[in-house]
Amino acid sequence: MATTRPPGAPEQAVCTLHEAPRAGTDARIPDQRTAAGSARRLRPTQRRTVQVLGCAVAAGWATAFPLVSDLPNQIFWGTVAAPAYALAGLLCLALPRRYAARAAAGAAVFGAVLLPLVLLVLRGRHQSEVMVVERSARLLLHTGSPYLPDPTVVTDYDPYLPTMAVFGLPRALLGSGGPVATVLGDARIWFAVTFLACLLACWRLLRPRLTASPTLPLATLTASPLIALALVVGGVDLPLIGVCCLALSLAAKGRAIPAGLVLVLACTLKWTAWPALPVAALLLWRLYGRRPAARATLTAVAGSTALVLPYLLTQGQVLREQVVRFPLGLTAVHTPAGSPLPGKVLAGFGPTGHTISLTLLCLGALGVAVWLLAYPPTSAVAACDVLAVGLTVAFTLAPAGRFGYLALPAVLVIWPRLAANPRPRDRLTTILTGVQL
Repeated sequence: MATTRPPGAPEQAVCTLHEAPRAGTDARIPDQRTAAGSARRLRPTQRRTVQVLGCAVAAGWATAFPLVSDLPNQIFWGTVAAPAYALAGLLCLALPRRYAARAAAGAAVFGAVLLPLVLLVLRGRHQSEVMVVERSARLLLHTGSPYLPDPTVVTDYDPYLPTMAVFGLPRALLGSGGPVATVLGDARIWFAVTFLACLLACWRLLRPRLTASPTLPLATLTASPLIALALVVGGVDLPLIGVCCLALSLAAKGRAIPAGLVLVLACTLKWTAWPALPVAALLLWRLYGRRPAARATLTAVAGSTALVLPYLLTQGQVLREQVVRFPLGLTAVHTPAGSPLPGKVLAGFGPTGHTISLTLLCLGALGVAVWLLAYPPTSAVAACDVLAVGLTVAFTLAPAGRFGYLALPAVLVIWPRLAANPRPRDRLTTILTGVQL
């Protein structure tokens, strides 16, 4: 007869009568326990190795930008961030284990995120998309539309849906008079705030008992080159990453109306977020039935339509040209997104290659849709995985794209797993973050 374990008691305290050593048995059981104990004692060393290797990879990543990039802001970030990552690696090696992870994460956050971000903001340096968002907010306040009617150069195009202009409103209202207004008015600050707030809310939803603090894994993720570079120089995709994670987390918990409202925000930032709607609807349908799925869908569709339809009716040609055709490389002025992804490489061979790229994109989207219908997700992690695959296919095969877009599917795969993991010592958690939660 097995004894019961009180709530909260460690697993080691649970024993059963059949586990007791029997007379005449050999010493294999103590040997096995000793071996297991030795394996457990190796884990801190393994975690430290993962941490140091992660810092080394990040430092090498940052060092590459001054060598291969021709964009001044990226070169500046790499110059500042590489020593910060190297220092983080040294802290992992030198400090006791209980302090090493937090000290390394703090050094990386300060050196790879906060310091270069503040310096670039005070100097008024950013990628063109930040200027586009801030200009769209000024246009929205003065003309009622965030779009220039007759774009002639790349920076005249606004490839975002109308809600993206909200992130430029602080600059339109505060201006650039003084360091405080300069910092608080910068759209990058509000991109980052939205991203962090959504990921924290996602963690709270998927891990309601707060068995582990999100501070260290969130700091590690934010300080990684995957997020740090985008946050410092542009960050326009960060809000989309956050709201997609939050929407699917809300759907997994059966909160249909809040999920629909968050999807309204996602679907009116960029049209690349639209696949999140069917994924969330199928997740709700599988877990909670048709009515919650219908409520979320109707909320998302009605809210998105209410925000986009006025511009579609009054500026349909402008919206189609700037939001749809420009990102797909179908306008006379080509998008600057030009990483050598397969779709971009194919499009470089002329009209035929461009057609092949779009055809493969449609076939890939169809394949992901069939997969989604055949195997609807039953958890937030599964839903985020499906959405990540679909977006990876889209970003890889689209005629125009950049490597930075892949941050969205990467975070969709990583963060919900960390948040939904109930065991602090889970091996995947240790590998992904390089720390023990």
